[in-house]
Amino acid sequence: MSLSFDDLALLLEIVECGSFSQAAARRRWSQPQVSQRVAALEEQLNVQLFARHRRGATPTPACLTFLPAAQQALSALEAGRQAVQGAPALPQVALSCVPSLAALLFGPILLKLADAPLEIRCSTDHSPVIMEKLLTGRVQLGLVLKCPAIAGVHLERLSVSPIVAVVRRGHPLTRRGPLQLADVANARLAPQYWGEDCDELIRMIRVHRRSDSPIHAIQPSAASILLAQEHGFLTFMPEMAAARQLKLGNLVKLVIRDLPRWEWEAMVAWRSGKRPDAAKLRVLQAVRELNLMQ
Repeated sequence: MSLSFDDLALLLEIVECGSFSQAAARRRWSQPQVSQRVAALEEQLNVQLFARHRRGATPTPACLTFLPAAQQALSALEAGRQAVQGAPALPQVALSCVPSLAALLFGPILLKLADAPLEIRCSTDHSPVIMEKLLTGRVQLGLVLKCPAIAGVHLERLSVSPIVAVVRRGHPLTRRGPLQLADVANARLAPQYWGEDCDELIRMIRVHRRSDSPIHAIQPSAASILLAQEHGFLTFMPEMAAARQLKLGNLVKLVIRDLPRWEWEAMVAWRSGKRPDAAKLRVLQAVRELNLMQ
């Protein structure tokens, strides 16, 4: 049985896109072309690879079992191409991270592994996309926010960080004692968007707000910090994301008594294979050794 590398790549693209039509659009093919190639691959493997439905296509258990081998074959092909071109034959680990954690984690991880015999390829994306890329093998490790579990993907907690209110050093609110949300409702506000609880915070603030001026929820954390430090905004964000600026004294944490106890949970995600991946395990260990609140 001879399988085409291009068909293996198409298989991964369909899983990532979630539909034949989107995979076809990415390749500028017609959908019937994609369907024909998948049908031929299913015939060669003697299994059904996708369950078709109105919203697209879902990989079958057989497909999910086959995916790691397909990715391994494509990775081996790419390694061979690089070797022919004289590129270093070091193992590569694809590491993807949500944008709000990237500035906090990528630097320390690379510093820990600066002399390790491996190469890391860093990228950013949203948690659901990273989880899908883990399934297809396009990413070996993901740094995500707490999200629903997916069969075959391991999730391990890295840190749980409370949501706090911060302003720059010297802000008028720092000269006041413990506050209530009513006391900050009319300040210039730009909370970092961390999920549905952020929407609830904005609703709570609007109850006390005397003006109809907008409250913008933004991403990533670096943008919130910039607005606080450079432009005098009050922002609500995970304490972990502001830890360095708080330690340096550039930002000050406000005590707001009626601020609910909301939390931001950072996790590392990976898919285990039948064969140990020494490079991936080394990066995973480096991630585990990080102290995210320092």
